[in-house]
Amino acid sequence: MNYIKGVSREQKILFPEVVDDFITEDNPVRFIDAFVDRLNLDELGFQKSQLASTGRPPYHPGDLLKLYIYGYLNRVRSSRRLEKEAHRNIEVIWLLRKLRPDFKTIADFRKDSTKAFKQVFRQFILLCRKLDLFGGELIAIDGSKFKALNSKNRNFTKKKLKKRLEEIDAKIEKYLNELDAADEEEADVQKPTAEELKEKIRQLRERKDRYGKLKEGMETSGESQVSLTDPDSRLMARDWQKVVGYNVQAAVDDKHKLIVEQDVTNAVTDDDQLSGIAIRAKETLGVDQMKVVADMGYYHGDEIKTCEKEGIEPYVSKPLTSANRKLGLYGKEKFTYDSGKDCYICPGGQELTYRFEITELGRRIRYYATSTCRSCEKKPQCTRNKGGRRITRWVHEHILERMQERVEANPELMKKRKQIVEHPFGTIKHWNDQGYFLMKGLKKVRAEMSLSTLAYNIKRSINILGVSRMIEALV
Repeated sequence: MNYIKGVSREQKILFPEVVDDFITEDNPVRFIDAFVDRLNLDELGFQKSQLASTGRPPYHPGDLLKLYIYGYLNRVRSSRRLEKEAHRNIEVIWLLRKLRPDFKTIADFRKDSTKAFKQVFRQFILLCRKLDLFGGELIAIDGSKFKALNSKNRNFTKKKLKKRLEEIDAKIEKYLNELDAADEEEADVQKPTAEELKEKIRQLRERKDRYGKLKEGMETSGESQVSLTDPDSRLMARDWQKVVGYNVQAAVDDKHKLIVEQDVTNAVTDDDQLSGIAIRAKETLGVDQMKVVADMGYYHGDEIKTCEKEGIEPYVSKPLTSANRKLGLYGKEKFTYDSGKDCYICPGGQELTYRFEITELGRRIRYYATSTCRSCEKKPQCTRNKGGRRITRWVHEHILERMQERVEANPELMKKRKQIVEHPFGTIKHWNDQGYFLMKGLKKVRAEMSLSTLAYNIKRSINILGVSRMIEALV
């Protein structure tokens, strides 16, 4: 018995093998090839989609787009690694018809096509609509932090700058004292010389000057932090730790967990993000009414109001953030609002009536109070204010109360949120290894995210329908 043997490397082949024979009919590269070939690259905004009359012939943008879609679909994002794949990967060799662009050409194409990648993502969404892959009734929205090309050491907040400046001042003072001592006594070989101390002081003063300019710039711009490597990135909380990165927003349809809309922001929190992405998702799906579910990080009165105005029914859990609850006192949820009398009923059964209205942070707030607090036996559990308990109410709070009723009546919908929207983020970050950006600047990382979400949608759609049916729908 012998082992299975390969073909001799020196054996000559009379009829060369055809590259197409190595690519099966259900290989995803066949869909990538057909999909890009049917795009109007000029309308989508790709450079060099129209040939110039003079100059060196460029690579066709369609070929480079195919290469990037393939790369993001197969965990290969680096321009240098994509260059290697064009030399050794039979799928890429087939896809590019043996073209071998260098890494600089590949990298420049991604840098110069930032807006166009978003349009390609939208074109695939239109194909998904044609294939009836969207339910269009329920979407879930969530945000996730993706790491930027900027370390924590190159990110500064006002508090961090203040601490660094204090440390520098302390070191300068220490070195000055050592310099004075060195002048008075004979130099010790174990200690820095006077010249070395002067050099250290000079370097510290230069660093102090740089930090001072950063602090002045932050005060002038009104920004709370600054990043030096990627100026658009921000320090954010991710999984109980701090990371310098971006906040990626995604709206995912319930039917097949496909991403309908996505965006990248440098907003540290999600509270101002709900209505914008929800409205764009509704327009993309082409529906008149839609439900949207999100976690309590999106709880913001104005955002909820805007959603309802646009025909979107939001489901967002109310966070319990009352300062009184932290002190062991009754929170606002213990008080019942009577819309007929326009008053609140406290746990002791007393009425807190309307007193006055003011504008806080652009929002009209009404104040309610009662004069019976001083004689109430429950006051120690209710408030520490000598004047009695006060309750504030936004003038449109009935919108939030109506939503809270929907949330309480549909607990299964709130549980379903995780199943819908956290699956795509988990796949992109861990399975596709794309939880960090390779490019710098908000404009460029948005382009990267468009490619990541496009690759996710393509892979999922092919798993659902298969390559042949996806290609048929392109006709």
